[in-house]
Amino acid sequence: MHGSNMGQRSAAQALVDQLVLHGVEHVFCVPGESYLPVLDALYDTPQIQVTVCRQEGGAAMMAEAVGRATGRPGVCFVTRGPGATNASAGVYIAHQDCTPMILFAGQVDRRMRDREAWQEMDFSAVFGSMSKWAGQIDRGERMAEYVSRAFHTASAGRQGPVVLALPRDMLDDPTEPNVLQPVSPLETAPGADELAQLQDLIEAAERPLLIVGGSRWDEASYAAIHRFAERFELPTLTSYRRGSLFDPDHRCYGGDLGLGANPKLIARVKAADLLILAGGRLGEVASQGYSLLDIPAPKVKLVHIHPGAEEIGRVYQPHLAIHASPRRFAPALAALTPRIARGPAEAEAAHRDYLDWSDAATPQPGALNFGEVMVWLRGHLPPETMLCNGAGAYAAWIHRFYRFRRLGTHMAPAVASMGYGVPAAVAMKRLYPERPVLCVAGDGDFLMNGQEFATAVQYKLPFVTLVVDNASYGSIRMNQEMAFPGRVSATDLVNPDFAAYARAFGGYGATVERTEDFADAFCAAEASGLPAILHLKIDPEVMTPGSTLSQIRERALAGR
Repeated sequence: MHGSNMGQRSAAQALVDQLVLHGVEHVFCVPGESYLPVLDALYDTPQIQVTVCRQEGGAAMMAEAVGRATGRPGVCFVTRGPGATNASAGVYIAHQDCTPMILFAGQVDRRMRDREAWQEMDFSAVFGSMSKWAGQIDRGERMAEYVSRAFHTASAGRQGPVVLALPRDMLDDPTEPNVLQPVSPLETAPGADELAQLQDLIEAAERPLLIVGGSRWDEASYAAIHRFAERFELPTLTSYRRGSLFDPDHRCYGGDLGLGANPKLIARVKAADLLILAGGRLGEVASQGYSLLDIPAPKVKLVHIHPGAEEIGRVYQPHLAIHASPRRFAPALAALTPRIARGPAEAEAAHRDYLDWSDAATPQPGALNFGEVMVWLRGHLPPETMLCNGAGAYAAWIHRFYRFRRLGTHMAPAVASMGYGVPAAVAMKRLYPERPVLCVAGDGDFLMNGQEFATAVQYKLPFVTLVVDNASYGSIRMNQEMAFPGRVSATDLVNPDFAAYARAFGGYGATVERTEDFADAFCAAEASGLPAILHLKIDPEVMTPGSTLSQIRERALAGR
């Protein structure tokens, strides 16, 4: 352990020692005088790469992205008050998306506490509802204890964020070396009786479906869930923004339960007589506004497997509850061998429906068809490409036409938070410098954290960002037209020249206005070796695949 033979250490040095012990290789930060001793300790710690960001929200999203990609807590440091509140956007994503993450935030000196000193904050009150634990380290001698607990808490059960406040004067406290073990997340496994009940339910069902979601998957569990689906001929779906949990080219794959889902897929779920929910929660989006299952007692038989015991029965009362993590549950399924042969017809039909829905781009107004762009990218990007995006109407083309052929290659918040794409792309290129990284953002989405493009330039991170510009907050405009047709209020945007924006930061920038020009522009952006932005201008009438503003408005007016 870093510093283990150095005798007495400051609390700041002890904190960094603990990060090394727990295998942290990257931290993301915006510097602040409230935690300068930590930055000084990091100066002497080459094992940890420090990424300096331009806004705390971006830094926290980068840490969340690392936690999402690795299954180990991503780490972020920010200053007190305004810095911490800026970072709350990333903490909230980690909470909703079940991502392990630790936010360390500076705090006022202990002697000034409870006076509403400059930039003072009650961290437990502010972050308590969006984290698994929010605390404050008031005694430097307890640094190792608190950090160990933070890693355990963030990694266990339903994973999530931890927030720890660091009083400035506490960081100078002397500490003694602590001999601790690095955290290994507790993995719960299913029992033999539970597996036997699951097999009985599957073989008694006529129309079973498997829905894969949540976090805590790895390569072994990913492979195991595929073999299970094959043996039992189970049509398999993924929940919202968890598409990389199942190979879309697999003959059992039926698509994703997200926004704008395939109507045939929704009908298939409603017709099922057994749903096996593995790893996920079936939240509002995946459940299509909680319309697919009755609450609290679904009429369909439901098997819910989840690593967090508190999540089982929270919304839906399952017919069979299995408290197990994907890393133990999926491999344990190897013990099950079908006793009754089930034909492949249902699984193959679900896969055909998926292919029919997603193979070819739908026509749309304007010279640039974003659906055709996504189909081209699907055919030309290598399977290990990390695709990062935030939220907006543009994401509908990603979900429908792109295919995630490797585990963990889609970095996008299920909570649909805007501004995520660029920070996530920075984090992924820092984490996996050898892998292609693609960021896709809407025009409104991009400018929420577009300043982190400067971070990409600073660290020489060559990834391509597609800014899809329809001159509006598209998803909000779409809902506005549904509720108040023809009454446009606060959803139009006047945008900058995004290609010039890229060049101003020292990156590569180009504008694309026609579908046929995209391939050459993308190849040129990649060949530049620089962080790049391609400004894609699409017709403002276009909202989602096969849907325009005029059509949405006409349907809304006809329904009145």
